[in-house]
Amino acid sequence: MNAYIFPGQGAQFSGMGLNLYETSPLAQELFEQANDILGFQITDIMFEGTPEALKETKVTQPAIFLHSVILAKTLGDSFKPDMVAGHSLGEFSALVANGSLTFEDGLKLVSQRALAMQKACEIQPSTMAAVLGLEDAIVEKICSETEGIVVAANYNCPGQLVISGDVDAINRACESLKEAGARRALVLPVGGAFHSPLMEPAREELAAAIENTKFSKPICPIYQNVTASAVHDEAAIKSNLISQLTAPVRWTQSVQQMIADGATLFTEVGPGNVLQGLVKKINRDAQTASATLEN
Repeated sequence: MNAYIFPGQGAQFSGMGLNLYETSPLAQELFEQANDILGFQITDIMFEGTPEALKETKVTQPAIFLHSVILAKTLGDSFKPDMVAGHSLGEFSALVANGSLTFEDGLKLVSQRALAMQKACEIQPSTMAAVLGLEDAIVEKICSETEGIVVAANYNCPGQLVISGDVDAINRACESLKEAGARRALVLPVGGAFHSPLMEPAREELAAAIENTKFSKPICPIYQNVTASAVHDEAAIKSNLISQLTAPVRWTQSVQQMIADGATLFTEVGPGNVLQGLVKKINRDAQTASATLEN
């Protein structure tokens, strides 16, 4: 069974999407439509912008979404997903790819999500940290015992978990995690505590936008970050998407469940190959590939 997976924030690079734009009339049309929807020339930043310009919140998330979704649309008849999943932001790309959301509505929601998250980040100094070499249960226990707000945010693969919270609590937790034997506990260069209770203002803002957006019956199930299980129902998809901003990304569990449900090939659609690496660390026997125009 074919599983298509869609990357999240951090996968961006200068020049992303340019090859698509130059080789596919459909891609060109969709990129120009995106410029109109967003009200600025995001293609200029994607194709020619500096890494710093691509890191701007209002740019990063729509740019990765556009690269992934437009690539999926250019695959034509070869795009036959039996199941889809996306890492954090990538969940929106997956929902357009499986027909739950239109291209326009997906892009609008991603843009609103980025701006809402940026606002939430400005309310309180907060950050995230990558923890390597400890079992999930140990990381969870130390987070629960640390003063302040700090929670498990991204279950990326066994032995790699990202925590999220206020700056002081993250720093305290990192010290405790190192003492507990973590190979690394490294604060990440991110603007805020994504997938934590500190994103509640963004969750409320995005909830209103999601509730007012039409979702359609998907052509295949999506394995959502919040549940790590197959979801077909539009109302459940909406609810999980709203919860996602303050809940952890259960990527390890999602991939394990997809394999249990019959996934034999994981094809990453979008910039980079980070998710393929995580899939291999979750199950070394899993087959992975990158989607290309030639598919």
